[in-house]
Amino acid sequence: MNSRKKASYSQKTWSLAFSKQPPRILIVDVTLPFWRHICSNVCEALANFFSLACSLAGPCRLPLLSMYMVHNQHECLLPFLQVKGNFPRLHSCVTELRLMPKEGCIRQTPEVFKHAIEDSVLQYKQYMCHVSAGGSINSCSVEITLLTSQPGKQIVKQLKEGLQDTDLVSLRKLQVVHLSNTSTHPLMDMNWSPPILSGEVEDTDVSSILGSEIELQTLENDEQTLESFFKAWLHDNNSDREHLHLLLPPALQDGRHSSTCLKCDIQERLLSPSLLQEATDFTLRTERIGNIYQSNKGYLLRQSVTQLRIIKAVKLEGVCESVFFGLPVVIRPTNCWQLDWEELELNQQNFHALAYIMKMQDWLLLARCDTQGMVQSWNGPVYTYYILQPSTSLTLLMKPIAVRELILPCHLPVVDQDPPEHILSKIQSSLDTLEVDLAYNPLSVKSNLYKHLQNILIRTPHKQQPRIRDSRIAQQASARQPNRQNQNRVKATVAPLQSAGKSFRPVVNVNSSYNLIASSDDDDLFNGL
Repeated sequence: MNSRKKASYSQKTWSLAFSKQPPRILIVDVTLPFWRHICSNVCEALANFFSLACSLAGPCRLPLLSMYMVHNQHECLLPFLQVKGNFPRLHSCVTELRLMPKEGCIRQTPEVFKHAIEDSVLQYKQYMCHVSAGGSINSCSVEITLLTSQPGKQIVKQLKEGLQDTDLVSLRKLQVVHLSNTSTHPLMDMNWSPPILSGEVEDTDVSSILGSEIELQTLENDEQTLESFFKAWLHDNNSDREHLHLLLPPALQDGRHSSTCLKCDIQERLLSPSLLQEATDFTLRTERIGNIYQSNKGYLLRQSVTQLRIIKAVKLEGVCESVFFGLPVVIRPTNCWQLDWEELELNQQNFHALAYIMKMQDWLLLARCDTQGMVQSWNGPVYTYYILQPSTSLTLLMKPIAVRELILPCHLPVVDQDPPEHILSKIQSSLDTLEVDLAYNPLSVKSNLYKHLQNILIRTPHKQQPRIRDSRIAQQASARQPNRQNQNRVKATVAPLQSAGKSFRPVVNVNSSYNLIASSDDDDLFNGL
């Protein structure tokens, strides 16, 4: 029952965390000759994003999606449908985009984007009317994203002029994403966030005309940048209330003690592999790093040694702590008894030299799991990666590290101005009351976990024994063990060894219900067996 309550509570917590995810409409501009430059990156990014979104466990981060494409006219590739469980249909839409012509030139009518938006909003209203009888959708407004490589200001101007008389009350946000053809971003930009370029955000009169927010973003025409843009849809959009309260110690302010509460929101930095339903072995080797060799039982019977191939060195200050996850483990030179003494000694010396050089150079090592039993797919193996960190002892710390597929975009704003003086003084006086330790000692910090576990185990009822259906067996059992309900003592089943000069202890009372009796009489010892 307790496990059911915990599961129910966990499901409710998850559902509340993503209860305000908006339905989305994606409009892709395939007009020639612009489509030729962005086709490959857009289709690959969409295929990757759809495979990830359809594989995530838990509540729907992207509940409803519809897709349109625009050339000399607009076409609905995908009516509104739930993303989970519909990857084949989503993949077919990407395939249809790939098959669109990439050569030639199409004369586009100025109102084609307006018609696409009007049709998509009308489709959303019809869908809402259809599902209102059977249930409700948590979000009552839709977000539209228009993806194009045409000049963004020109398209925004067309929308401003064409949508003045259109009812867009159900539209939460209209987003025009212009893909530029300049140089691409680095492979990993830790501070990536969708940039809203100054001078390219629509003025207030456009927002008032549309009755919703409209924004223009310029992104690089790069597959990884597009993936990060789509992954932003997986973040929690619930802003009904704050997520976290950070309580500071009371501080003396104006002659009286006052406490400060900082109200914060929580944002995921990466997706946990435990949410990937279709990659259970990948999860085992990352979330439970101690079991990385158990991913393939057939391979385990032949050889249980995991192989990590060192592929790159990284400077110590060049790795962000937010990309680590899972449980770290300590690795040290082996003491396997099957190895020769000379091999053990040489292995220890090599390990010592590696740790020493890493410490002297302030290096971390990036390792890839190359075990033959790793997850296989039709497109090759699925790799997991780890970071090895040196220490002052003869050990290395191994931690799972996130890869491109798991990283979520995260906006890390940089503030150039200092806080106001009176706020600085208030927070500083609050922090001055804290005790400052030179190092964190986990042995000095208790979580009350032992008491919690003991209370749970004491209150947990004993498992009931299965009933004996055969009456003869029941009678025989009762005959062999008469008055069993009145027995409040447990007898030893193995005779203790006799020791010279020592006698057995008398009866030791454990509690009111159980007595432990030690007897030197063999007949009494084995009575009732």
